[in-house]
Amino acid sequence: MKSELLALAPPSSESDWIDGELIRNLMRGAPETQITAALIIPVMFAVLQQSAVPMAGLGLWTVAMLMFSGLRFWVMRRYTQHVAHGDTDAQLKFMARYGWTWPLGACLWASAGLLFFDKTPLATQFLGWLIIVGIGTFAVTSLSNSIKTLRSYVSILVLTCVGVILWRIVVDLRFEAGAFYYWLLLLVGIHWLLLLRAGRGLYETHRSYVELQYRNGQLIESLTRQTQAALEAVAVKNRFLANAAHDIRQPVHALWLYADWLNNEPELVAEIAPRIVESTKAVNALFDSLFDLAKLDSGKTRVHVETVDVATLLRDMELQYRPLAKSKGLALRVRSARGLERVQSDRILRQRILGNLLGNALKYTDSGGVLVAARRAGQGVRVEVWDTGIGIASQYHAEVFREFYKVPNHPGTDDGFGLGLAIVARLSQRLGHGLSMNSQPGRGSVFKLTLQGRNGPLAQPFNMP
Repeated sequence: MKSELLALAPPSSESDWIDGELIRNLMRGAPETQITAALIIPVMFAVLQQSAVPMAGLGLWTVAMLMFSGLRFWVMRRYTQHVAHGDTDAQLKFMARYGWTWPLGACLWASAGLLFFDKTPLATQFLGWLIIVGIGTFAVTSLSNSIKTLRSYVSILVLTCVGVILWRIVVDLRFEAGAFYYWLLLLVGIHWLLLLRAGRGLYETHRSYVELQYRNGQLIESLTRQTQAALEAVAVKNRFLANAAHDIRQPVHALWLYADWLNNEPELVAEIAPRIVESTKAVNALFDSLFDLAKLDSGKTRVHVETVDVATLLRDMELQYRPLAKSKGLALRVRSARGLERVQSDRILRQRILGNLLGNALKYTDSGGVLVAARRAGQGVRVEVWDTGIGIASQYHAEVFREFYKVPNHPGTDDGFGLGLAIVARLSQRLGHGLSMNSQPGRGSVFKLTLQGRNGPLAQPFNMP
C-alpha cells in the first residue's frame, strides 16, 4: 500500500490526492455493497407480494431496481478496467461523472414506500421500513470514504421517504391524517440527522488515516532523496580523493626519482635541478587547487563585491596572457563594446575565473588564436572567451565541470589535473555569475560569463551538473 501511495503521489495538492485515495477506497468495497443490495431486492419483493400489493406497481419497482443494479455493476466494471490504477485526476473525474448513481439508488429504494405505507398490514409496513432504514444505516459505513456521496445518498433516501409520507397526508388523506403521521415525519428527520452525524465521524476517521499515509509517504520520499544525496556525496568525495591521490602520486614519484638521480650523480645538478623545480611547482599547483575547492565547498571563501571597470579588467588579462600566446604563435585579441557600464563582482575571484578560462583556451589551441570579448547583456555585461582549439564533444560538456575530469583521448589533458573548470564553475556559482559554454570538436570553444551591472539583478548562476 505504501509503495502505491508513493507511486501515485500527485504534483497538484495534498487535498486532491487525499480525495482521490478516499474514492479509491470507496470503490474497493463497492462490489460487495452492490451484491448485498441486489440480494435484498428479492427479499423486498417477497415481503410485499404476500401483502397483496398491486403487482403492476411491484413489478415496475422490481424491474427498475434490477436495471439499476445492472447499471451499477457496469459502472464498477468500467472503474476496474479504466480508472482503478489511474492517478488522482482520474479518480476525481470518475466520481464527478458517475456520482449521481448513488443518490438514484437511494431514491429507488425509498420509493418502495409508495407500495406499502399505510396500505398493507402493520407487519409488512414494519418490515418495509426496516429494510429502508437498514439500507440507510448500511450506507453510512459503505459510503463514509466520500462525504459528498454519503450526504447525497442519505439526503435523497430521507427526502424520498418524507415525500411518501407527505403524499399520503396531502393527496390520499387530504390533511385529515392523525398525529401519528406527523410524529413519523419527526422521527424520519431525527434519523436523517443521526445518519449524517455518524457518517461525518467515520469520514473524518478515514480522512485522517489517509492524511497520515500521505505524510508518511512524503517523509519516506524525502528521506530517500536525502539518503541518495548523501550516498552520491560520499561517492563524489571518494572519487575526489582517489583522483587526487592518483594525480599527486605522479609528481611526487618524479621528485623521488630526480632526488635519487641527483644523489647518485651530483655532477648533473644543472640538468636535474630544473626538473625538480617543475615537479615541485606541479605539486604546489595541485595542492593550491585542492585547497581552493575545499574552501569553495565549505563556503569559507570570502567574497568582496565591488564596482569593477570591464575595460580595465580586459587590459589586465591581455597583459598577463599575451606572452604565453606569443610563445605558442597564437593571436590574442581583446574586444570591448563601447560604453559598457561597470559591473558588480569580486575583483580577485573574477580574475581567477577569466584566468582559468583564458589559460585553458591557450593551452588547447595550437593554431589560430583566442578572442576575449565583452558586450552588453540586459542590465549587465557578458564576457566571452573564444578559441580555435580542438573543441569538446557535446556529450562531455557537463562532465568537464566536474573535479578531476579529463576528456578521454583529448590532446593536452595528460599534464593537467582536471580542476580548472571545476573551480571556474564553483566560483561563478559563489559570485552569482551566469556561466555557459558551447564547443564543437575541431572548431573550438566559447565560454560565456555574465556579470551583473551596478543596478542590475544577479545573473542566473551556473548549476553544477
